[in-house]
Amino acid sequence: MKPELLVRGASNLGIALTECQQAQFLVYFEQLRTWNQRINLTSVDSWHDVQTVHFLDSISVSVLLELLPRCDVRLLDVGTGAGFPGLPLKIVFPHIGVTLIESVSKKARFLRALIDTLGLEGVDVVDMRAEDAGRRPELREKFDLVVARALASIDVFAELTLPFVRLGGIAVAQKKGNFYTELDDARKGVEVLGGGDYSVRWLNLMGVKDPRALVSIPKVMVTPDEFPRRVGVPRKRPLRYL
Repeated sequence: MKPELLVRGASNLGIALTECQQAQFLVYFEQLRTWNQRINLTSVDSWHDVQTVHFLDSISVSVLLELLPRCDVRLLDVGTGAGFPGLPLKIVFPHIGVTLIESVSKKARFLRALIDTLGLEGVDVVDMRAEDAGRRPELREKFDLVVARALASIDVFAELTLPFVRLGGIAVAQKKGNFYTELDDARKGVEVLGGGDYSVRWLNLMGVKDPRALVSIPKVMVTPDEFPRRVGVPRKRPLRYL
């Protein structure tokens, strides 16, 4: 079994996967399938779909790395679940520092075991809620790129991610479908949180039925100290209602 679909899809993104990286993705799939029998990591578990819906979709974020001139990029993945998109990006770009936030302890345990099995260095797992992590001095406004996939509506996403982004960095939401109403609703909140004007980049990925979008929000001002609000509040009272 080889990741032929992933290799072709990555090539379309300008990424040439090495034999070592291909082997790592295969191990990733095997570990995901094994652990998924014990804990609920994903409903997508076929080799074809994991290559496309999980791995290829994750590494598509790489098209935005060109927006970051630094070579020592620090990436944070909020609500990573089974490691997407953070760990596939780490496999493809081993030089970047990656931190994964996952509040579910069983999933965090899987991530640590997977990182050890893959032999990845420079990866940290933080098992706490994003609202709490966003107030930690060692994490707040320390990252060049903060990503999240299927985390929440854009205004909630912004409150849970922008506090981590350094000035000049970007927060990236992976979206699909029609989300432009979300963007309109989020404008006021994004501004309050220190974010600038968003941009949207659409991608057609090999083997993925629907187009995917990367919504980028640049960090232009320091996030006020009162954000993020306490656990649960961003979802219960999104900034669009304030």
